[in-house]
This record gives sequence, structure tokens and C-alpha cells, in this order.
Amino acid sequence: MNIIEVKNIKKSYVDGEAETIALADVSFTVRKGEFLAIMGPSGSGKSTLLHVLGLLDEPSSGTYLFDGKNTYSYTGDELARLRNEKIGFVFQSFNLLARTSVLENVKLPLAYSNIAESEWNDRAAKAIESVGLAHRMKHQPDELSGGERQRVAIARALVTNPDVIFADEPTGNLDSKSGKNVMSIIQELNEKQGRTIILITHETSTAEHSERIIRLIDGTIESDEKVENRLKATDEYIK
Repeated sequence: MNIIEVKNIKKSYVDGEAETIALADVSFTVRKGEFLAIMGPSGSGKSTLLHVLGLLDEPSSGTYLFDGKNTYSYTGDELARLRNEKIGFVFQSFNLLARTSVLENVKLPLAYSNIAESEWNDRAAKAIESVGLAHRMKHQPDELSGGERQRVAIARALVTNPDVIFADEPTGNLDSKSGKNVMSIIQELNEKQGRTIILITHETSTAEHSERIIRLIDGTIESDEKVENRLKATDEYIK
């Protein structure tokens, strides 16, 4: 079953009489439980596509079905709830609150959910444990390494138990070893928990943790292919 289906998506920006086309006639599907990487050079449209797929922006035209429902039919409040309950985001810059503990950072999305407050600490603790950071639960972001901060961001994305996780250049600010550890966590979320993962990256070595790679160029799909020699996850991060 497809969780995402986009048909003839176009996204353009108009400045006076000038129109800049970021996405042009983009169509593809993502099945539930799939790990998809989207690649492309700077300016190819991959970030714009992420914003559309993550319901952070609307396409100029075309159709976007999320879990079988046309996203045009959702109200603003319904879209906000969908983003909170069904979608998790992991960004290159971590986006963690300074001078706030790991536990409190991970709990943050729960404040906008329908989950009872009595469950927040337990949910957040389990998410933190799942990325191997139980021993860092009371630490603040400036006391963590870059790799640890990204693992906190992953835990935060997991805490509402979303259907889809969008990871935008999650290894971009990390050294090689930390990047591999983060990608192992993301890959295991897909392989062991069946989570749908959509990864945005410009690095081939990062994309090869996925099952399938879509390559964009100038706002169009250049190729859409399965990964023949998928990289394997390791459990080095769990210590």
C-alpha cells in the first residue's frame, strides 16, 4: 500500500513577472515501510520537494495523496495535526533547544499532540533509549557531540510514533563515523520497525543505506532506481 503518491506536482515562485520553477511535473509513489533517498545537486528541487511531502508547503499544481487522502482536502488545523502525529522530521542543524535537557527536547512534540501528559516522560525516555542515549537523558545539547545531538533529534522525531520520517541531510554536519552511526539508526528504524523513511541527501554513500534512489535535476526526476548493493547498518552507536 502506498503512503505517499504525488502526481504531476509543480512548484513555482513568482516575483513580479518572473517565475522560477522549482519542481516540474514530478510523479512517484512511496509504499508503506519503504526507505527512499532523494538526491540532487544544489538547486535541483530536493528541499522544495521535502517541504511539499512534509506538508510544510503546498504545490502550485498537481495532486498529493498522503495515506490515500488528497492533502488539498485538509484544513490548516488538520494539516498541523497530521504533521505532528503522522510525520517526524530530522534536520541537518538538529534544531534542539539550548539550555534544555535531552528529555525535555524529545518531549516537545508531545505538547502539541493528543497524548496524555502522564505518558510524556515514559514515551520520551523510550525514544531516547532506542537511540542509545539513556545515559545522556539529563544532559543539555551543548554537552553532547554532534552525533549525539542528531540522535536526540531522531528520538524527538520518533516520540509521537509517526508513520513517516523525513531526514533532511542528517549527516551533513557530522564526521564520517558519527554519520555512519546516525545512518545505522535510521536504517534500523526502517528494517526493524518498518518505518517509512524519506531521506534527502547529496551524498551517494548516505543514499546507499536506502532501498531506492530518486535523482532530481532542475526540478524533474532524472532517474528512479533500486539500490542494488545496499549498505548495512551497524550497532556501534549502542554502548
